Order: sequence, then C-alpha cells, then structure tokens
Amino acid sequence: MAARKAQAKSNTSGEELLEYYREMLLIRRFEEKAGQLYGMGLIGGFCHLYIGQEAVVVGLEAAAEEGDKRITSYRDHGHMLACGMDPKGVMAELTGREGGYSKGKGGSMHMFSKDRHFYGGHGIVGAQVPLGAGLAFADKYKGNGRVTFTYFGDGAANQGQVYETYNMAQLWNLPVIFVIENNQYAMGTSVKRSTKSPSLWERGAAYGIKGEAVDGMDVLAVKAAGERAVAACRAGDGPYILEVMTYRYRGHSMSDPAKYRTREEVQKIREERDAIEHVRDLLLQGKHATDEDLKAIDKEIKAIVNEAAEFSKESPEPDLSELWTDIYA
Repeated sequence: MAARKAQAKSNTSGEELLEYYREMLLIRRFEEKAGQLYGMGLIGGFCHLYIGQEAVVVGLEAAAEEGDKRITSYRDHGHMLACGMDPKGVMAELTGREGGYSKGKGGSMHMFSKDRHFYGGHGIVGAQVPLGAGLAFADKYKGNGRVTFTYFGDGAANQGQVYETYNMAQLWNLPVIFVIENNQYAMGTSVKRSTKSPSLWERGAAYGIKGEAVDGMDVLAVKAAGERAVAACRAGDGPYILEVMTYRYRGHSMSDPAKYRTREEVQKIREERDAIEHVRDLLLQGKHATDEDLKAIDKEIKAIVNEAAEFSKESPEPDLSELWTDIYA
C-alpha cells in the first residue's frame, strides 16, 4: 500500500465527512475499550477487534438504505455500530450481561438485531455467505427492492460454500453484495502464502458475477464502490463482488500475538494509510473542522464508549431461566 495525499472528493460535503469521521472513531474507541475489558477478564471467550478496518463498513453503510440487510463473520462489532446498534447493548453482550443484544447468551461472535436488519455474527468460517444469499433470495421473492451486504474475509474466500453460493446467486440474479474484507492475513497466514489467485473478486467471473477491488482504507472510495454495487443489485443486475483491501492492526483475536508480521509493517500502515487520519486530513485541509472541533468529537465519543463500558459492568448476568428461552423445539 503506497502513501497517499489527502484530497477531498468534490461531491462529498463537510457534514458527510464529519459523520464518517465520527462513525469510524466510535468503532475505533469502542474496540480499544473492548480490548481493555478483555485484558481485565470482563470479556470471556473469543474477541476479534476491527481496529484498522473501520472505513469498510462505514463506507458501505453510507451506500445502504433503510431496510437493507447485513450479515458478517465473528469480527462483527464494527458492523453493529455502523448500522446503528446501541453501543451499550453491544458492549453488554461482550461481557455476557442481560442488557446485551442476545441477552448475554451470544457473546462477541453471536449478536443479532431485527430492528437494524443485522443478522450476525457467525463463528463458522464462511457460513454467513450462503445465509446472506438466502436473505437476498427472500427480498427478491418479496420484490421489495432491498439489498443484502454479505461480509467475509480473505481466509473464508477459499471455502467451497462460497463458490456454491456464487453459482446460485448468479443463477437467480440475487440482490446480494459479497464483500470480501481482505485484511491480508486471514487468521494468521498471508494471502500470498495461502491463495494462488491474488485477485479474489475476479473469481466471480467464472459465474458471470461483476465486481471490483476497492481501497478499503479510504471511506470515500468504499462508499463510491458501494453505490455502484447497490445500484446494480437494485436494478436486478446482481449479485456483485467487492474485494475491499484493508488491514487490521491487532491480531486475529485477542489471543493472537501476530508474530507472522513485523511491528514495522503495522506502524508503516498506521502512519501512511490510516483511514481515520485520512478523513481527519480532509476535514482540516478543507476547513470543514478545526483541531478543537475534532478533539471535541473525540471527547464525546470517549464519553459514549465509557458509558457503554459502565453499563456492561453494571447490567446483571442472565437469570438461569434464560436457558429455556429463544430455543426451538
């Protein structure tokens, strides 16, 4: 990834840039706090942080409309926040409390929100891909004009069920956008070592599926690509594949020391390609905000995250009776 110059797009207002900045910063600060709570032993099990990848989901949510659906893998906190789920409910689920979105029974990897059309959070690698196509099939059947964003990583891109889904999705022209969040290391093996064909989106060509690669460290580029994909799907010309080239700063999960890459590599990306700093530069250079304005936003976001953390600590643990709810017999 080469260094870039901050250059505002002519069709993006200062208000929009500020909103993207705020949303990405909320995800970053939330995930940093989640990492702290995990270290304190307040979050158990697995915890996969989204730090570094914020522009992907914020850019695509900017291209979505009310009623569109989203489904993703276990690296899901950022997706929840970007689609409008309450930080308190998300954090409380991480700590396994009653106030969480899944009543403390799902944890980090298994959260849902019917109101926000968020369908998980799935722990089985690639399992969400056929489920996402199923959501899109339902919308096509109803003829409601909705689109489903189906997120998965570069590691999951080698799963056989992905290609079975590609075949069916194209066969039925489903309104589904397959979003490959290529953070380059999957669970800990670089794409160069694990994947013979480096261009993952082009694999869709075997099924006649259109797509493109996108700079996932530029929220405006992601939004623009998302709008092209959404337009195609709403016009009945789906599915569509977006390979969004991004980078996670932390390990695969909180238990991953990430020794498969150097600290220098991570630091170089942070200094030259960070998505939040890129928007910050656009805001300052375009005189849409001052340093003081951005510091005030950061203070506001930290207060929201701290409130969520306190709620997650104070909310009671689920009652034993919850073992008998939300089950199918």
